[in-house]
Amino acid sequence: MKKRTVTVCVLLMLAVLGGQTFGGPSRDSGGTVTLNVATAGDTNMLEFFQNYIGPAFTAKYPNIRLNVVGTGPGDDGSRTIYTKWKSQLDAGRSGWDIDVGCVNESIMAEMINDRVIEQYVPSISNARYVNTRASEYALGTPVRNYVVPLFQSQIVLAYNPQRVANPPRNFNELETWIRANPNKFGYNGVVGGMSGVGFTAAWLYAKTGDYQTIAVGPYNESIISRWTPVIKQLKDLPVVITQGNAGTLDMLNRGEIDIGPVWVDMLLLWKADGRMNPNIRMLLPEPGMPGQPMYMVVGSKAANIEAARLFCDFIADPAVQAEFVVGKYTWYPGVDSVAVFEQCTPEARQLLFTEITAEEIARKGQALPLSDYMREMQRLYAEIR
Repeated sequence: MKKRTVTVCVLLMLAVLGGQTFGGPSRDSGGTVTLNVATAGDTNMLEFFQNYIGPAFTAKYPNIRLNVVGTGPGDDGSRTIYTKWKSQLDAGRSGWDIDVGCVNESIMAEMINDRVIEQYVPSISNARYVNTRASEYALGTPVRNYVVPLFQSQIVLAYNPQRVANPPRNFNELETWIRANPNKFGYNGVVGGMSGVGFTAAWLYAKTGDYQTIAVGPYNESIISRWTPVIKQLKDLPVVITQGNAGTLDMLNRGEIDIGPVWVDMLLLWKADGRMNPNIRMLLPEPGMPGQPMYMVVGSKAANIEAARLFCDFIADPAVQAEFVVGKYTWYPGVDSVAVFEQCTPEARQLLFTEITAEEIARKGQALPLSDYMREMQRLYAEIR
């Protein structure tokens, strides 16, 4: 593949009100389009577009040059993109200077309600692969047709097979195992890391059977009164409370616990870096556990909407997902996992789809609770003794 240049500008903070811009749309005399892409997330997100997706995309579409901008990690990085679009909408401007955003799910309700993004998915050739749970709802907000999920981070149970010969396959079995093996299960509660928050949500889903309402809605305050005994049951278990996502991995690695909820990509990264016992394995218990996507969205008045749609269509291609999302970054795919699995190399299949199959990811990958339910779950968890 011929190497092409991707212009990358790193901005950790955008002074929108101060007039700082992304450089604006342009088309040179040779007909080359500059597609402005802004991504939330840590530096690994910027590197993903810079080193992998960008060169591959411009190799296929040499008349489109990417200008990729980082807006910073967490919810604030996504909000920066939203704020930039909203300010231009309110000013009555068209030809916005961000064409494509890569954002997390927390900002989707505002983006859709304020009409700063367009429903572009039906117009792309790979729309049929945009069929995951994450492509339907984001914390209860319907996002169908607005998003192509770039990837799906997934919480799983990691365990030491040398000490756990028959790991629990559902939450009732897990409860039994924890009681029989006190202080050998660890998680971080509902503070300090989303692996613990997601595990608590998964427990609530499994024990109440209310997944559809809690994760999708509509909001029904009356169901919260049923949560107290369920959360008390969880808090009464003889477990170790770890210090965040990394703390759970640390304790697994040192043999201080034998099972704990972790992020798949963190587990695999630690293994690749030699920081984790290579024998640690993972499973996804019935009926499932939550994950978190990152979404590709297109500004409703973007300067280069056709090029933006091509870029998102490229990312929705199962072959592209297999090569870069799975093969290079060991994320679970954002689009149809079965279609992506068929395109993966034997090495990628072995790494990501042996212990947890593509079919399991499609069936058991859950969403996190609606924001109001999340707050209530965390409140009850803190209050119950």
